[in-house]
Amino acid sequence: MVSCALKVKFLLLCEGSPANSTEGSDRRLLVYQHCIPLCESGDLQTEVAADIIGLLMLETHTLSGPSLAQLASLFVEAIKVGKMGSGKSLELFPTVLTALSACEVLSYGKGELSGEEYKKQLINSLCSSRDVPLSSEELRFLVEKVLRMFAKLDLQEIPPLVYQLLLLSAKGCKKQVLDGIISYFKEQDVRQEEEQKDGDLELEVQSIPQDQLRHVEGTVILHIVFAIRLDHELGREFLKSFKVTYNSSTSYGDLCPFSVALMLSVARIQRYEEQVFDLLKGAIIKSFKDEQLQQGSKFLQDLLPEHCSVAQMILDTVKNSVFGWDHVTQGLVQLGFCLMDAFGPKPGPFGKTTEGSATIARTPTQQACKLGGQVLLQGFKMHEPIRGEILEQVLNRLVTKTASPVSHYLDLFSDIVVSAPMILLESSSKLTETFDHLSYLPLATVQGLLKAVQPLLKVSMSLKDALILVLRKAMFSSQLDGRKSAVTGFLLLLKNFKVLGSLASSQCSQAISSSQVQVDVHSRYNSAANEAFCLEILSSLRRCLSQQADVRLMLYEGFYDVLRRNSQLASSIMQTLFSQLRRYYEPEQDLLPPVKLEPCITAHGDQVYLQEPLVCLSALYDDDEGEEEEEEEGYQSELQTILESMTRRMIKSELEDFELDKSAEFSMGSSVGVKNNIYAVLVMGVYEVLMEYNFIKANYSKSRFEELMELFNRYHKLSEILREKSGKGRLPSHKTPRSLLSLGFISTLLTVLFSVLIWRYTNIPSVVEDAGKKEKRSSLSQLCLEGLLRIFTTCQQRFPDRMAQNSSHFAFLADISEEADESDDNTEMNFFYIRQFQRALFTQLSGGEDEFNSKEAQLLVSILSVLSLHFIQYMESRIRCVSSSLLEDSAFSKGLLSLLFNLHVLYKSPVSLLLELCQDIHSQRGDIDPEVEVEKQSHFAIVNTKTVTNAAVSLLVLSQVDRVLDEVDWLIARKKSQTLFDKSGSGKKPFHTGAHVRLMVRVQRGHEEEMHLCQAKVLKLSVMLTLPTCR
Repeated sequence: MVSCALKVKFLLLCEGSPANSTEGSDRRLLVYQHCIPLCESGDLQTEVAADIIGLLMLETHTLSGPSLAQLASLFVEAIKVGKMGSGKSLELFPTVLTALSACEVLSYGKGELSGEEYKKQLINSLCSSRDVPLSSEELRFLVEKVLRMFAKLDLQEIPPLVYQLLLLSAKGCKKQVLDGIISYFKEQDVRQEEEQKDGDLELEVQSIPQDQLRHVEGTVILHIVFAIRLDHELGREFLKSFKVTYNSSTSYGDLCPFSVALMLSVARIQRYEEQVFDLLKGAIIKSFKDEQLQQGSKFLQDLLPEHCSVAQMILDTVKNSVFGWDHVTQGLVQLGFCLMDAFGPKPGPFGKTTEGSATIARTPTQQACKLGGQVLLQGFKMHEPIRGEILEQVLNRLVTKTASPVSHYLDLFSDIVVSAPMILLESSSKLTETFDHLSYLPLATVQGLLKAVQPLLKVSMSLKDALILVLRKAMFSSQLDGRKSAVTGFLLLLKNFKVLGSLASSQCSQAISSSQVQVDVHSRYNSAANEAFCLEILSSLRRCLSQQADVRLMLYEGFYDVLRRNSQLASSIMQTLFSQLRRYYEPEQDLLPPVKLEPCITAHGDQVYLQEPLVCLSALYDDDEGEEEEEEEGYQSELQTILESMTRRMIKSELEDFELDKSAEFSMGSSVGVKNNIYAVLVMGVYEVLMEYNFIKANYSKSRFEELMELFNRYHKLSEILREKSGKGRLPSHKTPRSLLSLGFISTLLTVLFSVLIWRYTNIPSVVEDAGKKEKRSSLSQLCLEGLLRIFTTCQQRFPDRMAQNSSHFAFLADISEEADESDDNTEMNFFYIRQFQRALFTQLSGGEDEFNSKEAQLLVSILSVLSLHFIQYMESRIRCVSSSLLEDSAFSKGLLSLLFNLHVLYKSPVSLLLELCQDIHSQRGDIDPEVEVEKQSHFAIVNTKTVTNAAVSLLVLSQVDRVLDEVDWLIARKKSQTLFDKSGSGKKPFHTGAHVRLMVRVQRGHEEEMHLCQAKVLKLSVMLTLPTCR
């Protein structure tokens, strides 16, 4: 009854107070000003107060602008002085603000504002009042209310509101404020990314222009960093929240490019710097480890959504920083160098690098190091102010880190040169200072550095002159490495300063072609100047012919590369090489041997050293292959005469002519033994050069091949003597001598011998195989497989991304059969190769026990392991057929099971497979309790008495069970921490994507697999208890 009476009276009052009259408007305002305190007094019943507020809300839109302004001020003042008792009337406040924002013009001070601007002033006034007494619940309510308003406001209104929120956070709710701000900008980034994916929308069609969003983010970051400087408790809360995020094993929670940029900006505060970079490094390496674990298991891929890459967030931060984020760029530089310093290659024994190729990042540490280089490279491209610092720090590390590998810094420096050569010329003084240290740097560092700066030398005369001066000084250095550095530098200059008429770049190595193309457009090609420059360098290099063998060897090998790039220098280079060869060649045709070995060594006291490595002979022959000019015919004719004469006389020469018969001493502990070892290496080198020459010139001539076999027999005899006798002294023998056979010759030889390798493998004449068995050496078929395995493994290690396409490029496999030629698709060709190796393996397995060759079978399994990683589903369906054969060779069984595990884990969950294997092992070994009768089961015939007794198969199965259990532990920990993360902090309802929903369904249906895992664990313990009984 009371509510009805109030409603009637209020409606009558409104009808008697028209809003378009001054008196009516004032009367309505008076009603509002009286009812609001009345509802807050607590004298009214709750229902009555609610009805009054509801009636007031209905008529709020009829109030005039000035009345709304007074009413809003009433609320603000009441909130500031704490007169809001029950808070019932606050429900009216948003309605008043909404109506106020619709007003066109309102008086404010001495001027006028629009209703929207007036509303902003009120909100700022309310939020900036830090003296407003609020309880913790009221503060939380206010923060949540303001954060919810973010989505309704224009983007430009966000920074001032964030500033007021940060002031308000001094009272509490620090985590809630920070999480809300970060979540808002994370949602904006996600929306931007989705819009770009949906069709590269034009700027005016996007919901929020990208540049506007980035500038607002930059302003907000500045506000937060300023607040953290004043309130260290806010900074500690931010870092604590970040640490919980990446330690929680979740999908990295609220991490996003905005939060990463905020972290880097906070790092500018000295007290947080070390902690910030430690947290970022930990998050990055953990992200890479989690990604590697998830990619290596189909089981985890099916149960978890796609991995959230912290590395991609950091690269996105670099990309976003171009929009005026100067406060972030310094942090990016520090982060890049932190990653490269912490996770770069480490020195191994004797300073050698223990990690693989620097260009291929496989391990998490290598990926983190590569990420650091990407951050620095992109930062160098985008931000001019930090270029000098990045370049200086890179060069400083190249100069100072002489005891550690610097290949990652060389790669970064080379990328910088390629991306911005003209910008680097502005810092040529720093490069000149670095050149002064060349004589003291490791040779690998010198080679990488000089190779990287070659494009710059073409456009900077001063830089080139400075380098020439340094190299000339280094040529007379007292240190051997200094002289090697000089030779390296001069050879690089010869290769890259082309003389008119030289081979086109497409005919030679492309080592620096990409950078050269970018620089040559800025300079005029001057062939005459280049020719004079190169001839001047050659005159300097001739001094090396009187230096140590290491320097000469480097010069000879370098000449071959120079000729491939700068063929017009052939006359001068061949003249130099011929003059050197004549010193050691015996011109008298009747004298044996044709080579003078004594001048090739030198002695200092009791120590004997190699003086001339005779590689000039190989260099001359390699150079001769590419010569076609008429002026070089004289050199070709003379060289051919010398090689023919040497072939004839070396065949006639016996080892006694070189004092290298079986009675000679080869111990490295005596000067005579050292001398004989040097002689043997030189003679073997001569044999290799002559074998290559005669093979290429033979043109399948019988007489030529007979001479070739004679040379090879002598070479083999000497190598056997050297191998047998060189280790008999007290001191260990030297390493295997370096071969002078060229890679081109080896490739040609393989093509001729094994052009139909797979067919030859199964059709090798029995006479050849029997000869190998009699001589107790590896069969030809086994040698074929060993060579294939090495090639495939090398390709996989060095070119993993191209491995799936590389099979079609192997020359000795290209003509394998007409079936392969019918398909132009590389994948189909790879499938064909795999089928051939499978057939070869099946042939091994289908024969009798006497015909089974364990070593060849293991090699076939290893080859299939390398190839099949790229064709998982195809191979997994075939491998079980192989496993069903009755095999008792434990080494082969272990290799085959390893292949099965490697394929299975990438294709589907291995739980059921492991359970079957464990049951087979349990069945074969019996139970630890002799009274327990174990049911006889045989899922895999490969698990038999012999393979189980050996314990190798059992240990392999146990290792796989351990791996699966580790994955399950990781998965459980991740889901637990993610659940806790979703429940804590912001209090928001967790956002479930389609992947999350599928995951929850899989978890509900996963009890059967959990039971399998438990059984596998029990079986694991059972097998472990039975292993000590194995012999």
